[in-house]
Amino acid sequence: MRLHAFTGAVVLCLLLAPGTGLASDRDDQPKAKVRHPFHPGEKLTYTISWSNVFSAGTAVLEVKQEKAAGGGDVLRFVSTARTIGMVDKVYTVRDSVHSIVDYRTLRSISYDLSSAHGKKKKLRKLLFDHDKGTVTYTSDGSAVTENIKENTQDALSSVYYIRTTPEFIEGKTVVVDIYDSGKNWAVEIQVLGRERLKTPVGEFNTIKVRTYPKYEGVFMHKGEIFIWLTDDSRRIPVLMKSTITIGSIMATLTDMNVGDEAL
Repeated sequence: MRLHAFTGAVVLCLLLAPGTGLASDRDDQPKAKVRHPFHPGEKLTYTISWSNVFSAGTAVLEVKQEKAAGGGDVLRFVSTARTIGMVDKVYTVRDSVHSIVDYRTLRSISYDLSSAHGKKKKLRKLLFDHDKGTVTYTSDGSAVTENIKENTQDALSSVYYIRTTPEFIEGKTVVVDIYDSGKNWAVEIQVLGRERLKTPVGEFNTIKVRTYPKYEGVFMHKGEIFIWLTDDSRRIPVLMKSTITIGSIMATLTDMNVGDEAL
């Protein structure tokens, strides 16, 4: 079932990864105003369909603001995905992903995935320590600590990190380092151009980008995903598409709440 792989990589991720300390933004430090394209309370709802023919599931992306134990501000990104209708009766999918990042730097702090695909269940957890340049990966009770590059994102935080790109220039490629599924990935985001796109929630000027992983210098095109972001300050993904052998999997924005600016 490609629903999890698609939402986890763009959701990768839809699914289309950085510190262990939760308090890099301490109360005794001077605070400059931080503006992100997304705000706490943002909630984006998508319909997952096969080749735009029938609906197979839904996915929801949410942004929440919380206080860390040390007093700093963090953001919690939440992704939930589930099958619906006939697909749900044939092969039930229930996915839940939580990614916590530092509010100011957007460095990943932790990542938790809980998935149920049919009778198979999976639990994964990542804890980042950017001072040491490591991540501890726990899957089904087994843990391993590995080295990561500076500013490595997790699969879910990467979706929001991409939205902070200051400029999208056609033909230009941006590389984001992501740790996912026990591996370090260099995900390339290539700007393809701009398009006017009509969606269930309105018509938007959009920036079309293509993402695909590059692992150890080898391109793995089966991970290719196309994303249409609004061509404005919010960079909201209104359409995501992943091509498969028998068609394509699409995530279309059907409802949105942009939230309130925080701090």
